[in-house]
Amino acid sequence: MKRLEDYRGIVDEKILEEIHKKAEIVRDRHIVHINSTYQGGGVAEMLSSLVPLMNNIGIATGWRILYGNPEFFKITKSFHNALQGEETILREDMKKKYLEVNENFSTFTHLNHDLVIIHDPQPLPLISFYEKKQPWIWRCHVDLSNPNKDLWNFLKEFIHRYDLVIVSSEKYKKKDLPVEQRIVYPAINPLSPKNIELSDETIQRVLKEFNIPLDKPLITQISRFDKWKDPEGVIDVFRIIKKSVDARLVLLGGTATDDPEGWAIYEKVKKKAEDLIRAGDVILIINDGNDILVNTLQRVSRVVIQKSIREGFGLTVTEALWKGTPVVASNIGGIPLQIENGVNGFLLDPHDKEGFADRILQLLQDQELARRMGEKGREIVKERFLITRLIKDYLDIIISLS
Repeated sequence: MKRLEDYRGIVDEKILEEIHKKAEIVRDRHIVHINSTYQGGGVAEMLSSLVPLMNNIGIATGWRILYGNPEFFKITKSFHNALQGEETILREDMKKKYLEVNENFSTFTHLNHDLVIIHDPQPLPLISFYEKKQPWIWRCHVDLSNPNKDLWNFLKEFIHRYDLVIVSSEKYKKKDLPVEQRIVYPAINPLSPKNIELSDETIQRVLKEFNIPLDKPLITQISRFDKWKDPEGVIDVFRIIKKSVDARLVLLGGTATDDPEGWAIYEKVKKKAEDLIRAGDVILIINDGNDILVNTLQRVSRVVIQKSIREGFGLTVTEALWKGTPVVASNIGGIPLQIENGVNGFLLDPHDKEGFADRILQLLQDQELARRMGEKGREIVKERFLITRLIKDYLDIIISLS
């Protein structure tokens, strides 16, 4: 279990001192986070680091998982897609099931805390099934820049009851919300298995275990098998690259318990890349929570690609930048908050496959440029996107609501 003191030497001493001072102000507070999955995706990853560290500095912090069934998660996945702009038909039976699962959860979940923090749309209606005795926060991690109108109007009925809404970008603030909205950037934990420094022996062992040779330049995208991450588009980009450079592509992804579409997307990608997989030029890996594998790939890859069509923030970009690996990514969502085009990576229109290929080829062929971009990327993550900064942001919020 990591302690705040373990981050000495990674972040400045003044940051740790500031955290302790802020924690003293609200040391008697009892807080709970609620989301819909304990693994898969950035929310669970952040909470798995944030919650123990908050307890370590004296803030009693819990984490609870909303229990749902496949029907519920199919509905909330459609909500997730619709919040990011996809057309959907919002039926009454969908609303009924959505509320039913939340109401059932409330009957055996006591929330006698000083602050309740709800993550994303799955547990959003919980606030309707409690006598509200404390501040409630809705922390939305998805891209809200262009939500489906019908769904948004439905969800606003619950959002209006909250004391604060937290989003990841200025672009996600909504003018039709009377609730205060604040921006908090997500963050990574530099001491988690996914981000710690690895020995050469560990890296070689992992590459051997998963049969990933380095005889060719390696390009990697690490994301859930999700249509918004556009893994099929990544295959198209790679085919263009192969015309100029004999490279290899790894697509590493998993499926979260609250995402029922993952396996179908994986099968579509597998079929699309069938010839490349047979030739050994594309490697598809279903990640079962092996963070050291993710860490290894982000370190040995010459370029990391993130060709998302929608992206709330994109912690996989943050992770790669932290490891000094240049990233070529879509200029959407929260990614431009992390990448300055031409400085620590490249940003492109998500549909510009030729552009993606050209920039990746540029980095493969100019190792000095790749090195400079990698160094700058690590600096930016250290300054803005580490877990210690996230702790400070949450402490400021707790203080302001006390």
